[in-house]
Amino acid sequence: MKKYIYLILAVVLITFIAMLNDSSLKNESTRSVQDSTKTKKENKMEFQINKSEDEWKKELTPEQYKVLREKGTERAFTGKFYKNKETGIYVCAACGNELFSSDTKYESGSGWPSYWKPVSEHSVKLVDDYTFGMHRKEVLCARCGSHLGHVFDDGPDPTGKRYCINSISLDFKKDSTKSDSGK
Repeated sequence: MKKYIYLILAVVLITFIAMLNDSSLKNESTRSVQDSTKTKKENKMEFQINKSEDEWKKELTPEQYKVLREKGTERAFTGKFYKNKETGIYVCAACGNELFSSDTKYESGSGWPSYWKPVSEHSVKLVDDYTFGMHRKEVLCARCGSHLGHVFDDGPDPTGKRYCINSISLDFKKDSTKSDSGK
């Protein structure tokens, strides 16, 4: 008889825990959707360049649109700038805003171009990102609001930051006055 009571208690306890987890996931999911919606509304008012999604679709390739406007990610180790060692400036592929210098680019092993700081504190905007059940800092172009990637606190000195950026979010302006740095 005691066996059955323990079994019933175990089933009730497992069911209760499952219900709590399901409820917290729903709350987190709702919070993420609310945060995402709030961010989208705020972004439209905060950026210098505000275009409709139809306008962006006409200007960007389908792959660029998926990453820059729908916050997608290109596959690791496949981007055109992942191994780029030329000297110059990386700009937003959507609007041409200067974002990162080749002087701050480094090999992080992540599979995406990585930089330890942007060209200026005003060239990118950081936004809380709660997708996939985790908290990260999303990197947006400060001029047009396009998604570039994420920033992490595991980078090199002097900033300790790793701006992990999708190549497809970038264009590159080669500096013809400097020789290649050999990075």
